[in-house]
Amino acid sequence: MKKNNVVTLLGIALAVAIISTGVFYGLFVNKLSSSTGSGKTLVVAAHWLKAGTLVKDGDVKTIPWPAPEVPKGGFETVDQVLGGTVFDTIAEDEPVLAPHLSLAASQGAPAPAPPSTGVPAGMRAVSVHVADSAGVLALLRAGHRVDVQVVKKQDSGATEVRTALQNLEVFSVNPAEQSSQGQNAPVVTLLAKPSQADVLAAADAGAKVRLILRNPLDLEMRGGSTLSLDTVMHGASASGRP
Repeated sequence: MKKNNVVTLLGIALAVAIISTGVFYGLFVNKLSSSTGSGKTLVVAAHWLKAGTLVKDGDVKTIPWPAPEVPKGGFETVDQVLGGTVFDTIAEDEPVLAPHLSLAASQGAPAPAPPSTGVPAGMRAVSVHVADSAGVLALLRAGHRVDVQVVKKQDSGATEVRTALQNLEVFSVNPAEQSSQGQNAPVVTLLAKPSQADVLAAADAGAKVRLILRNPLDLEMRGGSTLSLDTVMHGASASGRP
């Protein structure tokens, strides 16, 4: 008799466990379904979008978004971003947010915050093609300080050099790249005052630019007189040293 009672109790316990498990599973699945089926969509990049890209069909797509609200600055439909201009590079499948785009007012989007360039107020970022050996270029990093030498060959054949600017900060360094026209000169971007930016532009357009790496603690500034190759050679012969 006692054995029958034990069997009965075990059967009841098993039935209760099965029912409880079924109820819990049902509630869990319903909760999961409701959380992944909010009906919201989010616009993401269909492929890498570079800065300056005009967004068109095929550049973006939508994915299901489980949360009841899309991220701040996000878009729910492709039409909201078509015709916009990309400010910052957007990776494939990365959400497209308002700060990434410049949208027309007719698209109803809030004006995005201006992208941060890292250029201090009152300064300019100027890129110059550097005619230099790979030695100094291999050492250059953003934040280093350099002097700028301008080297020009005159019509007479004489070569002249002048240290045009001193103690400028390196903003970025792009090494030489191989193209169909041959190897391009490495490009270094420098931070300069507006007046210095004009000097760099003129030097880059009409002469060769060389960079001299400075000690960051060296603040000494010297006169930027022009030196010719003839002067170097005559000085070497007169004093025994260049």
